[in-house]
Amino acid sequence: TRLSQATTTPLFQPTPRFSHRPRPDACGSFPPFAMAHRVQYENSNDVGVFVTLTNRYVLLAQGGSETFYSAFEGELGEYVPVVKTSVAGTRLVGRLSVGNKNGLLMPNTATDQELMHVRNSLPEDVVVQRIDERLSALGNCIACNDYVALVHPDVDRETEELVADVLGVEVFRQTIAGEILTGTYCRFTNKGGIVHPKTSLEDMDELSSLLQIPLVAGTVNRGSDVVGAGLVANDWTAFCGLDTTSTEISVIESIFKLRDVPSQGILSELKDSLIDTLA
Repeated sequence: TRLSQATTTPLFQPTPRFSHRPRPDACGSFPPFAMAHRVQYENSNDVGVFVTLTNRYVLLAQGGSETFYSAFEGELGEYVPVVKTSVAGTRLVGRLSVGNKNGLLMPNTATDQELMHVRNSLPEDVVVQRIDERLSALGNCIACNDYVALVHPDVDRETEELVADVLGVEVFRQTIAGEILTGTYCRFTNKGGIVHPKTSLEDMDELSSLLQIPLVAGTVNRGSDVVGAGLVANDWTAFCGLDTTSTEISVIESIFKLRDVPSQGILSELKDSLIDTLA
């Protein structure tokens, strides 16, 4: 049930119901600007800490610069709602929430006003649900696309069921290169994904089989292994930190299929990236 409007002065600017051109998944084609972009939130390159990006909407932390907001609004505003908000009174939107085209999960520390603001800003068929999970940094503990979610091995059974129900996905308890924070150490869309650079080939094959998409081990922000924090992506665009190298950008654009590249091109670029990292 939608929360009633607060009688006090709202903390958020009211966002009108989204009424731009049809969404990419609704009209069957994607915008023409398939590429990755470098951005920075204040002085941080960890874009994924402050942004939740899906094929249906994007949530941005409040308090950023106009340059930061215009990068997202310019590329996405014509196609999906771009919502500025806080979560649990913080700017850590990307680490505290997780979502896909079907729904959005927020921690139990999210306020009623934040929940109402987000619900009123997203398409009506996107389910927005607050979840009572002790591991409240949902973006650190859950990684998902529109079909599959990888979750922290220790999340509650009720949380696992809510993830499956609200996001409409299959749920697997998983680690990434031995790391339990699945949302921190991988980022994947419906087309491909990047995982922690120390992920073994055997583990990558297993993950790729679960997700049914190609994966590559890589880095962002000049060698950072926290790819979930340094990168956000959907099926037609991606945003990463300003420190991300041109080689890392090439790997990102290749694995997420943001541009055409020869089949062996990504392997060559990945080799170059790893050499740069080790140098």
